[in-house]
Amino acid sequence: MKSLPSSIQNPHIISTRLLQDQVMHQVSLTVMRSASSIASYAACNLQGCTNLLLETVSNIVQLSPYRPFGTYIFCTGNGKLVVIENPDAVLQLLFYSSQMSSEAEAAVVVARSLNEHLLYRNEMQESLEMQDVVYLNNLTDIPLSSNVIPSDEVASMNSALNDLGLSKVVSLRSRRVGEEEEERGKIDLNKTSIVDGLSKIQEYQTKCDIHKVGYYDAFKLQETIDDFNANVKRLELWDEIIEMLKRYELPDSFEGRKDWIQLGTQFRRQVEPLDIANYYRHLKNEDTGPYMIRARPKRYRFTQIWLEHAERVQTGASSESCFWAEVEELRNKPFVEVQNRVLSLETNAGG
Repeated sequence: MKSLPSSIQNPHIISTRLLQDQVMHQVSLTVMRSASSIASYAACNLQGCTNLLLETVSNIVQLSPYRPFGTYIFCTGNGKLVVIENPDAVLQLLFYSSQMSSEAEAAVVVARSLNEHLLYRNEMQESLEMQDVVYLNNLTDIPLSSNVIPSDEVASMNSALNDLGLSKVVSLRSRRVGEEEEERGKIDLNKTSIVDGLSKIQEYQTKCDIHKVGYYDAFKLQETIDDFNANVKRLELWDEIIEMLKRYELPDSFEGRKDWIQLGTQFRRQVEPLDIANYYRHLKNEDTGPYMIRARPKRYRFTQIWLEHAERVQTGASSESCFWAEVEELRNKPFVEVQNRVLSLETNAGG
């Protein structure tokens, strides 16, 4: 009589394998759910979705922080290599190339993915020897209609997308990614208008200095037409920068560029005191709470983070634009409680 395989004889081994299968199945579903939410959210932004529900959902649903980075090489299985560097295009391709028709397929997909992973090195080496490489760089050349007669380069791109087994939807999204990349590249054209706006704020600050009134106090009192005009310009600058952030019109890693860090810092230092003055002028602190805790906008938090990251200093080291917010809060407390902090602020302001 033949003996049973050891895996059948040992219940512990069976239990362990079942547990491993369950874990792999759950991991696969988690990855796909995260990929779906990220890819869908990114696609909505690429298509210029203005529905406020999108922002509301993104505040409720925690999106995975994963984003593709670097150069991705896709193997088509027929010796062709497809090279993509645009992270948004890579994200869409990764998601659509790993979709499942049902949850029941998850276990099979996981096993297949692991097996394919072990074969990547050999397939990559064989494909490199064939030198059949397609670079998906000019994504805006992907035609919107199949009726268009493509050039040789575009035909090669279409063939590569078909070899990857991707639908027309993915092709169109890839084209939109390319268009978005071109639009982001034009961001420097908006820099002039931002600089002009900041110069208007600087003129207002200079006028206040001439009249021996700090521009913070003058703006808070709102007694002259200049105060009103400064408020209008403040709102225009707010729209200019925040809308670019919301529409993802800023180029990748632009926050690491020295010129934008300097412009963002100038914007924060000149305009945030006006936002603080407006906040306390309308007594919003009585309903909402302290500005720094409850109301500080992302446009100032982000630009401060960019500067601190560039200068490699600790978080909060560049919070000088919040000076008046702290002064406003200290005004409402007994001097005995805040004496040391007041003296410290006076020293810093004088130095």
